[in-house]
This record gives sequence, C-alpha cells and structure tokens, in this order.
Amino acid sequence: MRIKKHIPNALTTLNLICGLISIIYTFEGNLPWASLFVFIAAVFDYLDGTAARLLKVYSELGKQLDSLADLVSFGVAPGMIIYHLLSVNGEGSPYVLDQMHIIPYFALLVPVCSALRLAKFNIDLKQTVNFIGLPTPANALFFVAIPLVLYVQPEMYSIVYIPGMVDFFSNPRILTILTVFFSYLLISDFWIFSMKFKSMKWAGNQVRYIFLMISFVLALLFFLQAIPMIIVLYVLMSVFFQQGG
Repeated sequence: MRIKKHIPNALTTLNLICGLISIIYTFEGNLPWASLFVFIAAVFDYLDGTAARLLKVYSELGKQLDSLADLVSFGVAPGMIIYHLLSVNGEGSPYVLDQMHIIPYFALLVPVCSALRLAKFNIDLKQTVNFIGLPTPANALFFVAIPLVLYVQPEMYSIVYIPGMVDFFSNPRILTILTVFFSYLLISDFWIFSMKFKSMKWAGNQVRYIFLMISFVLALLFFLQAIPMIIVLYVLMSVFFQQGG
C-alpha cells in the first residue's frame, strides 16, 4: 500500500521530463514536437492532481515538486518556443529592434511571470476552488499551439480553415503583444474558473459544461486552429461569469 503515495509524484516527474524533452526539441528547431510534449506534460499535470485526490496522498513535497515541474513545462518550455518563433519571424526584418535581436527576449516574460504565478498560487489560500490569474498550463497551451497552426497544415484536417490565422501568428509584432498580454494575465487578479469537477451534476458546474461543449464544437470545426480559440474562450468565459471562489 505504501507505493500509492508515490504515484502522484511519479506522474509529476513525467510532466517534468516532457517539459525537458520539449526544450530539447526547441533547441533542435523541431517546434511541432516541442509543442506536442508540452501537451503531454499537461496530461500528466492533470493526472497527478487527480491521482492525489483519489488516493488521498497529499504532501508538501508533491505540492512543491508540482510547481517546479510546471515552471519547466509551462513556463520555460513555451518561453523557448516563443523565443524561437520571434527569432525566426524577425529574420530579414527592416526594423531596428529586429536587427538588434531584442524582440525575442520578450519571450522571457513567460517563464518569469509563470514563476510569479506559481509562487503566488502556493501561498494563496483563496485559490483552493478556482484561480486568480491565468493558470500556467492554459497559458502554455495557447502558445505551444502556434507552431502546430504554422507548421502542421491544419487545413488538411479542419472542416473550417482560417488561412489568415497563419499570417496572424507569423507576425512578430502580434506575437510580442500576445506574449506581453498573456504574461500579464498570469499575474493578474482576474478570477479564472477551474476545470476541477467535485461532482458530475449540472448545478455548480454550468460554466465548465458550457465551456466543454463549445470547445468540442470548435475542435470539431477547426481542429488544431481551435486550440488558441479555446484558451481565449476560457479567459472570456471567466470574465463573463466573474465570481469569487
């Protein structure tokens, strides 16, 4: 029976390993695989918390390990992907900031603000049910979806394809603005609803069920292009259904 207390930490460690593999793929210039491993890390991140609740094996070690793993997988890894995208998209630009290679360093806001977000979460007792500030996994998934939109040719799999989205995310100015804006959301005081279900009843979970239904339709229609839309939907619904918790 003693082994069960190590299961959540083992899942957290797999989350960390996936984040490290993502960083390695980014160094090699393989951004789609780098993005994929952040998505896998998010699965392990969800599973470790679920396992801890089901097995009732909470520990301070697990809490700290989870934050450290999240910083790597959802802070450093997406930050490196953004840095790579800004570096590549800025090549040959006539703008002075691009020529000085300054713009890509805005990507460092993601790991820095992710560290602040995780530190606040660990000491804030008001975030036991929902979140204050955008969760680091949601922020990471928004950005790691961009290489998939740019390089995986989602038009081959989508029912509805938006060609302008490639140009949108290829623009280094837009990507920089998104990086600054989402980094702010990480450390903001906005209430963001959690996807943790205490029961499967409609009552008390209305926002979650509505979000899942709309997300399913978006994924069905737009495939990979739906991922950034779903994260934006998550933020907008949190603002619309603003409440404490």
